[in-house]
Amino acid sequence: MVRTEISLFLKNQPGELGKLAELLGSHNVNIDALTIQDASEYVQQLFRARGKSLKRIAPAASYGSMQKDSVEYALIRLLVDNTDKAIDMLSSEGYIFDIAPVIAIEIDNKPGTLAKMAKKFGEEGININYVYGSALPRGKKSLFVFCPEDIELAAGIFKD
Repeated sequence: MVRTEISLFLKNQPGELGKLAELLGSHNVNIDALTIQDASEYVQQLFRARGKSLKRIAPAASYGSMQKDSVEYALIRLLVDNTDKAIDMLSSEGYIFDIAPVIAIEIDNKPGTLAKMAKKFGEEGININYVYGSALPRGKKSLFVFCPEDIELAAGIFKD
């Protein structure tokens, strides 16, 4: 199913994730899925993408300073149960964020299920930009979030 993922940068210091989670919770917004990565990895991805495309995201000279500054931040990607409410709350609190469509799929929590899903993407020629997910040990289902290059094609193959 297509969901809206919220991406934002937080300072890479103790307590920042707690503040964000507390803010969402105080507005009765539940986090369905979350991943955190060092923002410098994100900047490196931008630099690699710049080399593959004629469209420049930023001048080459700015990537060095961006990468230096980015270690002070973490890139948070999350799905919430009420995206509109979360967006309003994040805006009112001054957070800088972006939204993007992703494919969120509940799959059986057993060996080989993720392999089948990933294979489907490959058979359709859809590259996966990133994926994250989790399940409880001995749980029956897992939730995995896929960011494919072609969201419409991916949504079509997983509509069931």
